[in-house]
Amino acid sequence: MNVDNVRSQMRKGMLEYCILLLLHKEPSYASDIIQRLKEARLIVVEGTLYPLLTRLKNDDLLSYEWVESTQGPPRKYYSLTPQGETFLCGLEAAWMELTNTVNHLKNN
Repeated sequence: MNVDNVRSQMRKGMLEYCILLLLHKEPSYASDIIQRLKEARLIVVEGTLYPLLTRLKNDDLLSYEWVESTQGPPRKYYSLTPQGETFLCGLEAAWMELTNTVNHLKNN
């Protein structure tokens, strides 16, 4: 068993939750999402992010709008839909339950 493999799987499992948390705060462009994840030390590449954003949009958890840019072509800004907000609440509850369980096991 390899710790790096397990850590990678844990990060993948959290990525969707982290993206929804970011978009809950404000609509964002994909490059901004990548930058904010990097700042949080969760390194994600475009090849990972774009398929996930597409899947979340297809599941009606995200919407997007095109916004004109002064630095090139229009940019696609993603935001949570009402269904996305509800889904995020469910993920937050699951996260709290999971962290409480881990903390309990760790401290007992």
